[in-house]
Amino acid sequence: MMPPSMSQDLNNTKEKEYDLIVIGGGASGMMAAGVAAEAGKSVLIIEKNHELGKKLKITGGGRCNITNATFDTREFLKNFGDAGRFLFSPFSQFGVQDTFDFFEEKRLPCVVEANNRAFPHTHKATDVCRVMVEWLKKYDVDILLGCPVQRIEADQDLGIITGVGTAQGLKKAHNYALATGGASHQETGSTGDGFGWLRDIGHTAKEPAPNIVPLKVKEQWVKDLSGKSLDDMKITFSVDGKKSFSERGRILFTHFGVSGPLILNSSYKVADLLHEGMVTAKIDCFPSDDLGALERKVLEVFDDHKNKEFKNVIKEIIPPGFASAVLSFGVIADEEMKVHSISKEERKALVQLMKDFPLTILDLMSMDKAVISDGGIPLTEVDTKFMRSKVYSNFYVTGDILHINRPSGGYSLQLCWTTGYVVGKSI
Repeated sequence: MMPPSMSQDLNNTKEKEYDLIVIGGGASGMMAAGVAAEAGKSVLIIEKNHELGKKLKITGGGRCNITNATFDTREFLKNFGDAGRFLFSPFSQFGVQDTFDFFEEKRLPCVVEANNRAFPHTHKATDVCRVMVEWLKKYDVDILLGCPVQRIEADQDLGIITGVGTAQGLKKAHNYALATGGASHQETGSTGDGFGWLRDIGHTAKEPAPNIVPLKVKEQWVKDLSGKSLDDMKITFSVDGKKSFSERGRILFTHFGVSGPLILNSSYKVADLLHEGMVTAKIDCFPSDDLGALERKVLEVFDDHKNKEFKNVIKEIIPPGFASAVLSFGVIADEEMKVHSISKEERKALVQLMKDFPLTILDLMSMDKAVISDGGIPLTEVDTKFMRSKVYSNFYVTGDILHINRPSGGYSLQLCWTTGYVVGKSI
């Protein structure tokens, strides 16, 4: 049953032929619908959940990382890898500044925090969803909630989509937009349904895989640190002992392995390495110091506490909470040893450990832990100037249904706002 706040007379949807039907009521679907409706087009959103924006409401830990405040389009698109060359046209039509202006006009201005992450000033994802729904209501968008789509009907000879089969019958429009998202956060209903429909009508659709996801590790010392984090560290990944790449930033230790922004944004590259061989990593807790500088710091602490036991002094050196990890490696033979009794070799081994905590990467966590998944329609099958299918002249695609790798930090939602806007404008 439709909530009172969104109640509309939909008795005529069985017979009505719309200018646009949007399959999926997430961020990109609402943007596409709103833009088209504001331009005077008749629009229907079909959503299988009993509310719009269910995934949107949990983004950014419930705070909604609306975008990333990188206003230069070319710089912004560098974060999309090879896909960036396909996206310059849509981002030229609706970019980061346009997103700021869009929400400012709706009395929900953005604030910028660390790493250029932009949030609504209220820090509530529910407010982002609320202003989008109010906008749709203002321009009389019809909304079918709790209505699963069963199929997309196509005339391949004419190269057009002819209807959408739903639990409430066949719905018809002049144009159709697929905005069902990827397969991350499946608890919100984002289960990758759109990938099957794409294949059914002759498009390619790469199987979804976790794109921004924590890593599962072997070592117990990591799991013993569950809940602890390092705000500035460097991790270097290797495959079969050969260094591959390094990243620097914040890491979070969990009961299964490692997470946090740095890990999440590295996971898609780690996924590739896992296909090549054994993946290991080393964590540098002091990335701003070389071995010599760190050893001098350790010596200073040892000199100041030479008569204390090592287990009490290590807390003066290592980040809070990490003393247990150091002790677990046994680089100092006896943790109750007085500091003045520690040998030069033991001290050097300690310094080396703090620069190279070892990890063995077992796997990526499963899809249910993914922040974002990849998969979906390749951009080679889309005219990205209009976000229109190259196979069907009245079929458009938006947001996470596109096969694009991107980091966390507002890039995924900006992709949704941009592609949704371009679809609505194209209609």
